[in-house]
Amino acid sequence: MVSGAFSPFSRVNIDFPPVEPPAWSPGGVFVYILTCPDGSFYVGSAKDVSRRTGLHQAGRGAKFTHDHSAVKLIYVEGPVSLEEAVRREFQIKGWSRAKKSVETNRSTIRRFDRRGRGPLAHSAP
Repeated sequence: MVSGAFSPFSRVNIDFPPVEPPAWSPGGVFVYILTCPDGSFYVGSAKDVSRRTGLHQAGRGAKFTHDHSAVKLIYVEGPVSLEEAVRREFQIKGWSRAKKSVETNRSTIRRFDRRGRGPLAHSAP
């Protein structure tokens, strides 16, 4: 790409609608995406997304969110097993910025059955 050329997937701060964190689930782990003011994404997993999001917003959740000031939860899926959550987190981290933008706009919450098999319901933003 030519330096200074416009790209529709450049770091533009897209106004994603916020998502309410799901209720804590014993034995289940959620995968989530936060957006930062600079347009970057943070992907993580946690049993209690509300608590974890609060830590990120306070600058104590992870070095990345401390440095980038993560402010908004935009995507959650789960609950799934810890093994499945870790696998899914790394899969999402491997996505391009464009794909993360498309996927988070398509569906903000995905719920899976206990074995992580297929979405049970989709909620539009």
